[in-house]
Amino acid sequence: MQEQQRYDVWSAGAAYERYMGRWSRRVAERFGAWLGAADGLRWLDVGCGAGGLTTVVVARCRPRAVVGIDRSEGFVAQARASASSPAHFVVADAMALPVRDEACDVVASGLVLNFLPSPAAAVARMARVTRPGGLVAAYVWDYAEGMGFLRRFWDAAVEVDPAAAPLDEGRRFPVCRPEALRAVWAGAGLADVSVVPIEVPTVFTDFADLWDPFRAGQGPAPGYLAALAPAHRERVRDALSAKVPREADGSVALTALAWAVRGRRSDRAAP
Repeated sequence: MQEQQRYDVWSAGAAYERYMGRWSRRVAERFGAWLGAADGLRWLDVGCGAGGLTTVVVARCRPRAVVGIDRSEGFVAQARASASSPAHFVVADAMALPVRDEACDVVASGLVLNFLPSPAAAVARMARVTRPGGLVAAYVWDYAEGMGFLRRFWDAAVEVDPAAAPLDEGRRFPVCRPEALRAVWAGAGLADVSVVPIEVPTVFTDFADLWDPFRAGQGPAPGYLAALAPAHRERVRDALSAKVPREADGSVALTALAWAVRGRRSDRAAP
């Protein structure tokens, strides 16, 4: 497990933006629309990163207050730099939420749950800080099948280096499937649990637009790639290039699937 986690580097907002942020913002928009939360609520964004979901909440949901927390000082600094009222950002751990019990109307998390030491314990904590009747929600990538460019990356990496198989996010993160998410939410005592797919297009101008972000070291796949010898990296590049489809203009058109889950806090929420 430690061998796998050492590649989970999230600190540089600009590098993350090119690698994943440009796609995760599209999911955040659809997630916010799906939640359909009322105006004037108190929100907590758990694992806010550079503030993509918080930005959607401010624009779409007109919150009374929204606090984003993340362990990365670099991400929090970037989120603060682009924040608008009433958003506020704090460096804090998702496993030790810095708010009192039942303080929030909505607790949400985007693309973070699978990276936490215990997703079930994290959701139980999220439920505790949500008021009765409030909403606990999240979304994660479908690493096993639906996250197109990552699926092809790991297929290429394992083809070149079979020892990379345990690092494949599709294998590492079984919670990123609808049945598993539903079970975690139910286990936290949340009611009216719903899980839906959110699919967004990921169109790269050319293969370099797809490949270059993998070289920036942000996230498990880029972290793995950075640890390889240059010749080995080139072999992975060539294997990936052979696996992606090209349009007539050289662009690479793929899709990315995320699973969104929500549930209501009830009196049965986990202690």
